[in-house]
Amino acid sequence: MTSSLSSLRRALRTDFASSLVVFLVALPLCVGVAVASGVPAELGLITGIVGGLVTGLLPGSSLQVSGPAAGLTVLVLTAVTEYGLPALGMSVLAAGLLQLALGALRLGRLFRAVSLSVVYGMLAGIGLVLITGQMYALGDRRAPGSGLSNVAGLPGLLTDVLGSGPALTAIGIGAGTVVVMTLWKKMPAKAQLLPGPLVAVGLAVLATVAFDLPVERVEVKGLTEAIQPPGLDGFSRLSDVGLLTTIVAFTLIASAESLFSAAAVDRLHDGPKTAYDKELMAQGAGNTVCGLLGALPMTAVIVRSAANVQAGARTKVSRVLHGLWLLLFAALLPGALGMIPTAALAGVLVHAGFKLLPVEELGPLWREHRGEAVVLTVTAGAILVTNMFDGVLIGLLLAVVKTAWETSHVHIEVDDAGTGLVTVRIVGHATFLRLPRILDALEQLPTDRPIELNLAGLRHLDHACMSALQSWSDQHNAHTVQPEHTTSRAA
Repeated sequence: MTSSLSSLRRALRTDFASSLVVFLVALPLCVGVAVASGVPAELGLITGIVGGLVTGLLPGSSLQVSGPAAGLTVLVLTAVTEYGLPALGMSVLAAGLLQLALGALRLGRLFRAVSLSVVYGMLAGIGLVLITGQMYALGDRRAPGSGLSNVAGLPGLLTDVLGSGPALTAIGIGAGTVVVMTLWKKMPAKAQLLPGPLVAVGLAVLATVAFDLPVERVEVKGLTEAIQPPGLDGFSRLSDVGLLTTIVAFTLIASAESLFSAAAVDRLHDGPKTAYDKELMAQGAGNTVCGLLGALPMTAVIVRSAANVQAGARTKVSRVLHGLWLLLFAALLPGALGMIPTAALAGVLVHAGFKLLPVEELGPLWREHRGEAVVLTVTAGAILVTNMFDGVLIGLLLAVVKTAWETSHVHIEVDDAGTGLVTVRIVGHATFLRLPRILDALEQLPTDRPIELNLAGLRHLDHACMSALQSWSDQHNAHTVQPEHTTSRAA
């Protein structure tokens, strides 16, 4: 009993320390994601609080931490721009209820059946859109909107900021934030007990206040004033196809990101592993509460989760306490938010965007699995050119086509002695995708001699190929041999 109590005390001490680390990591990210999403900064803190105090208490994954994610920034900004801030809460609420239903139906594991190249492409696309959009915020400018228009507007942005002293000052603040975050990882381990984002934003605040720099700062409304529960008029817009698409996108992307994060976090520790259906329901409960409060959608965030594990967390106490610290900060020190330069938060998100790009993985992937690299690149480019939902759908479709093409491998062997019977043996998977190749090979055979088709080596013969082969055989000669067991297997 004494040893058990001692172990519990040690776990609580490490969880308490871990919660402070996670809080310091989450604070600038919550605010930065909210500002980049075009909503009050407090809504990001509310989502972080709910992620700790609601989702953090529920079963599923004991060590991963939930809150607003950079991966949903682009989608939230688009939704707020097109449908207004009041529609955000209703969309998040509906997405949360869908997640609860999917978890109750035990469909959580289905989210693991997604091509990794599509997932990495989705993250890379998010990173590209995030970087191009936050380039404008670095100079205290407003982004045009979509990813493609943001890219097209970059030359004009450069010309604009070069002629503006305040814009150059803001860029200096943002660039300095990125540099500090990059170099902070090379500092001694003791120094890294303070998270890089917090140090970078803190230095930006000190520089802005000390020199009274003419840069934009975060607008503060107060926690209770920022809460906007969805009204009844918002639910009448559920018939809008575009809004329904946004809700489905929230559900799928938030669920997939959370469960992929859970799989990654499970590899970082030796404790209890994630129960995927329960974790999906926990995320759904959190998003339902966020929707009722009109806050941002939440996901499990790998950055905070990894910081939690690396800080030594052992139980869910650490993530619950991190939500409590966020609540106390938002309630007691709301004015501190108004001191943060928006360019510094843009720097934090630009840094986060670059971390989403699979720069190191793309080269080996291209050499070893070229098709996967193509799917990744196309998915990322499609998200940048179109939008998140369409880009992911394009990536999934391409991954399915690639898999179908690879699994329909067929080998054709021709035994021709120069005279008499020609034997053709077809091995593998004969599907409609390979039908042109099969027919091209058959049409090159001699037309004046009998030909035997041996299909015993086929593992799969679809209806299109079977009909085409039978038609070709009937036209060529009456000596085709088609084993009975092969025909029945294909059927």
